[in-house]
Amino acid sequence: MPAGSYMKGQQDGSSDLDFERLVQQNYRRLYQFAFSLTRRGTEASDLVQQTFLVWATKGHQLRDPSKVKTWLFSTLHREFLKIRRHQDRFPHVELEVAGPALPSLSPAMVDQMDGATVVDALAQIDELYRAPLVLFYLEENSYKEIADVLGVPIGTVQSRIARGKAQLQKALIDLQQEPQRPTDKEQEPRG
Repeated sequence: MPAGSYMKGQQDGSSDLDFERLVQQNYRRLYQFAFSLTRRGTEASDLVQQTFLVWATKGHQLRDPSKVKTWLFSTLHREFLKIRRHQDRFPHVELEVAGPALPSLSPAMVDQMDGATVVDALAQIDELYRAPLVLFYLEENSYKEIADVLGVPIGTVQSRIARGKAQLQKALIDLQQEPQRPTDKEQEPRG
């Protein structure tokens, strides 16, 4: 079936795509392509579904109906790359594996912390370690991006983040163990 036949109402100037027909005609090939990229059925299905979602929101921008198939495959590939970049940047790590890297702050300490406390603790960390921590956790840069910004190898970035986290953990614990300073209200004489 030619790509132009996906368009409803070509004669009356309308350019709405017959979405159901588009899905029926392209789902299988898109799924096969997605499966060849992901090697997992559920991920392939999600990728195809995301591709059709993008089509539903942006497909009206396609000017040449003969390019529908190319547009769908290109979109699927871009979505795949976007997901992979996100997974590379924020890898899934099992809690048991990540346990030693997690700070040993008690839940009560975390509940009492506020942004100002964390900023105070961050200010106490050596600049050498502070910059990679801020770039990674606050600016959400990847290790490679941080390495480029700081002009150091990725391994150096990783070790600086690890050392910085250790310093931050110690600084947070120290700040939480300091006696609480009275607020202005608490210092007012009662009478």
